[in-house]
Parts: sequence; structure tokens; C-alpha cells
Amino acid sequence: MTTTDNAPEGVLPRPVVDRLPKYAAGKPPAAIEGLTSYKLSSNENPLPPIPAVLQAIADQADINRYPDPLATKLRTALAGFLDVPADDVVTGAGSLGALNQILATFAGQNDDGKADEVIYAWRSFEAYPICVGLAGASSVQIPLLADGRHDLDTMAAAVTVRTKVILLCTPNNPTGPILTAEETERFIQSVPPHVVVVIDEAYQEFVRDPQAVDGIKLYRKYPNVVVLRTFSKAHGLAGLRVGYSVSGPALTQHLRVTATPFAVSQIAERAAVTSIENFDQVVERVQSLVEERDRVTAGLRELGWFVPEAQGNFIWLNLGENSAEFAALAAEQALSVRAFANEGVRVSIGEVEANTRFLNLCAGYTKAPQGS
Repeated sequence: MTTTDNAPEGVLPRPVVDRLPKYAAGKPPAAIEGLTSYKLSSNENPLPPIPAVLQAIADQADINRYPDPLATKLRTALAGFLDVPADDVVTGAGSLGALNQILATFAGQNDDGKADEVIYAWRSFEAYPICVGLAGASSVQIPLLADGRHDLDTMAAAVTVRTKVILLCTPNNPTGPILTAEETERFIQSVPPHVVVVIDEAYQEFVRDPQAVDGIKLYRKYPNVVVLRTFSKAHGLAGLRVGYSVSGPALTQHLRVTATPFAVSQIAERAAVTSIENFDQVVERVQSLVEERDRVTAGLRELGWFVPEAQGNFIWLNLGENSAEFAALAAEQALSVRAFANEGVRVSIGEVEANTRFLNLCAGYTKAPQGS
């Protein structure tokens, strides 16, 4: 006998599963006659990988074999690229996979039955509460400031004896502002050294603010700092799932134990290495997106919209209860955007035509968010 939802009777998930939010991936755009559809809902790079990477993918023929579980070629390439020891790099299936390895290692349910605490800003990366919950830890969410930035003072004050990990997302997804080097270092100095501080830099290549934190510099200085980066965004390899963390030996010795075996495929590793070897071409493509981001941001402000400082490949519209309405209007223009309930709308930077159509939509919208 089975229950009405077709699940075997008596088979239940862990209690935490029913409490977790559902991850809502960006939806594809609607097909509208006479209009080219554009997906601006997933922070994807609208440009394909550089030609050398596409060729490297086409040439990969040994996918009948398991990949190197340590991704040695990629870690060696990253060591030279970042000027760090290869042993300090732990690869994962995207930066999300690398994050799950960190949480599995340092935060969860303890022998006393009490959960460790993981502190992060909110709203931030949508997967954070899911990953923390599945690790068995408890989320401590600290509301963002009015301008979409982390409230680091309140985050520091929230640290307790049960705090094991703190997540810092910079630029913050979905709102866009960065953390500065000065405020981040001051924050790290204010928390106990046994608390792992994760600097999530998925959009690092898009940052142009000279005051922005560089996680690699801080990892060299503080043994409890872990840096997360990915090839999904700037390198255009989101579909291949390759990311990594960088931390000192005191942390990597444990991270290697929890790292998912064979998480990075041969194709993903070869593509990532080739992209590093041709990084000047990657930079050119990223710069074109940065220029589009700045054009869109300036255009919105000229229209009287308040837009938080955007340093990723996306912008945030603080539309509140009008978020769903705006997303529906965008869909009528064959544009998919990412609405977050009654909070706001995130719009990824896409093709030039898509960005221009988005600006035209905003020009005719009468409920523009205000702020300072």
C-alpha cells in the first residue's frame, strides 16, 4: 500500500527536509511572437566559453574513465594563476559543491544533540539555508542594510559558542554590493579564530571597486578564512559544474576527507584549465558584460530608479510587493527575470538587445523603487 502522494507508506525524509525552502531556479523566458526571448533570471554568462575551451571540450574523449579525484591538473593551474600552493586548493562541483564540503566538515549536528550555527546575511545566496539545513546546522540570518549590504556589526554580535561557520557573499547575490577589504578584515579580527569565515566570491571577476575585498589576500593572513570561487560565471562554464575553495593546511586536511570523489569531470577540468591558460580572452568578455552592467545601472538611475551598487553580473530592483507584477510584465516582453516573493527582482546582465529591452520596460513602469 502506498500513500496518496505515491510515496511508500512509512518512508519519511529527515524532519529537516520538510523545513527547508525549495530552491527556485531561474525560469526560461516565454515565447512571444515577434520577439527574441532572453533569459535574465539565472546570473548565467550570456556568452559561450572562449573558442579554445570549446575545442578542448570537443577533444575530450576519455569520459569512459573516472576523472582524477584530486583534479591535480586544475589545482596545479590554479596554484600558478593565484600564486597559492596547490595543496591549498580543494575542487568541487561548482562553488556550491565546494560550500557543501565546507559545511559537511565544520558545521552540523553534535553528539550532544545540539546543532552548530552558521551565520550569513539575508537575503543572500538562495542555496545557503538549504545547504546549512542539510548539513544538520542551524541558520542564523542577519538582515541586510537598507542599501543591500551586509550588516557586519550585527553579524559579529550574533556569534555564540555554537557558531562554527560564517558566510560572507561578495558581491552579494542578489543585491549586488561588495564587501570592502577594510571592513572584512576588521570583521574577521572581531570573531573567534576557531570560527571558519567563508568568503564567497562567485562573481569576483566582475568587481571593479578598488576598495573590494580580495579573499585570497585574507586567506594568506588568517588561517580560519576559506575562499570560494567558480568557473560558472566569468568563464561561462555553469553547465560543467567546476568550482573550488582555497584555504590553509589546517582546514584543507579536513576538507579533503569530505570532498566528493570525482566531483569534477575530465571535461570540466580540461575546460577550466584551458580557460585559465587563455584568461586574457576571458577578461575581454567579462569587461563587455561589466560595461553593459554599468550602462543598465546608469540608465535606471537616469530614470529615477534606486539601484544598489552592482558589482556582479546582475542588478537588484527593490520592488517589494510589486515584484511579481514586474516579473509578469517582463515575461510579456519575452524577458525572464528572477522575482523574490515580496522583496525584489534580480535581473542578470544579458545580451545587448535584452538589456535595452529591459531598460525600455523600466522606462514605462510607474512603481520604480526609491532609496538612498
